[in-house]
Amino acid sequence: MDILGRHVFIDGWGVAFARLDSEELILSFLEHACNQAGATILHSWVHRFEPQGVTALVGLAESHASIHTYPEIGAYFVDMFTCGDLDPRAAATMLVGRLGGTAEGWFWERGAGRSPVRLF
Repeated sequence: MDILGRHVFIDGWGVAFARLDSEELILSFLEHACNQAGATILHSWVHRFEPQGVTALVGLAESHASIHTYPEIGAYFVDMFTCGDLDPRAAATMLVGRLGGTAEGWFWERGAGRSPVRLF
């Protein structure tokens, strides 16, 4: 079966509270990562929770990217999915580099019989 899309999942931790609690910073990092991957951004949305935490979503012509932060424990979680030939791995690596801390990532070429592989 052909590849139907490419999916990246990231679990990150050890990031400073202020970095993960800034809606402007989180959305900026996510949008920049999408642009660097060559994605076409259709719409962006960000929400800051009280007392802390941010969720940002970017709708792409090629699918979507999202990040959810938990500043109180220094953690974040990312989900990026792209269709067609666009590959989200470079965007994921750049996003992790900008956020800092430690991260584990998985890459999955979606289609029948495929399994995720460790990205970093």
